Amino acid sequence: MTTFYKLSGSGNDFLALAEPAATPPPERIRAWCRRGISLGADGLFILRRGETGVGMDYFNADGHPAALCLNGTRCAAQLAFHLGWGDGELPVVTGAGRFAAHRIDDARITIEVPAPEAPREMAPVVDGHARTGMFLKIGVPHFVLVWPESLETAPVVTLGAALRHHPSFPEGANVNFVRFPTLDRMEIRTYERGVEDETLSCGTGVLAGTAVGLSLGQARLPLCVQTRGGFELGVATDPKSGRWLLSGDARVVAQGQLLPGAEA
Repeated sequence: MTTFYKLSGSGNDFLALAEPAATPPPERIRAWCRRGISLGADGLFILRRGETGVGMDYFNADGHPAALCLNGTRCAAQLAFHLGWGDGELPVVTGAGRFAAHRIDDARITIEVPAPEAPREMAPVVDGHARTGMFLKIGVPHFVLVWPESLETAPVVTLGAALRHHPSFPEGANVNFVRFPTLDRMEIRTYERGVEDETLSCGTGVLAGTAVGLSLGQARLPLCVQTRGGFELGVATDPKSGRWLLSGDARVVAQGQLLPGAEA
């Protein structure tokens, strides 16, 4: 039997293994992450103690590794605090680098990230229509569409899937639909690469959308972001370092044992 933890970061949910004897193969991760069949999750991370913090390896629900998942990183920090591996502040080493995490309380974590690169405009054609948006990387590739109407009208799954696999993005891309009701507020929905569906939240997507809003003059920091999961994430900047701060919900919700039936 394998001990697991279940965590949620503003609706982005994860399975976690703390210092397992071995990394599970992709097919096992895929099986565990299947909703309705097994435990279900947007992804899985493995957490290990290091000399100066913790290291995490992140895998999407399709079993493939990803360099960065910021909601997953915030949840990894919360799990490390829960396990007594840190107190208040902790560096987390990911495939995209080292990030400082700060514990607000047992339900909220702030993580520091470098200010994102400047987005660049792209207009991939889908079904004969140019879809103008902005592309940038936040550890992983993101394409951001500023949606002119309510996000309830956005074809997140259909258009998101088409753009995620578009040849303009050789690595694939997460596709974000964003709206800015005011300069201080952003709404977002995301189709995630590796999950191959809409998720309730995406931390790197939140930062990508924020960067686009700033570049277009439609947003300013600090920014309050409404996720599909109903949670609000905050994006701010550290005036001394210039680094960005992503803050909000990150909770350990369960601990249990993975049984053989979870691999069906």
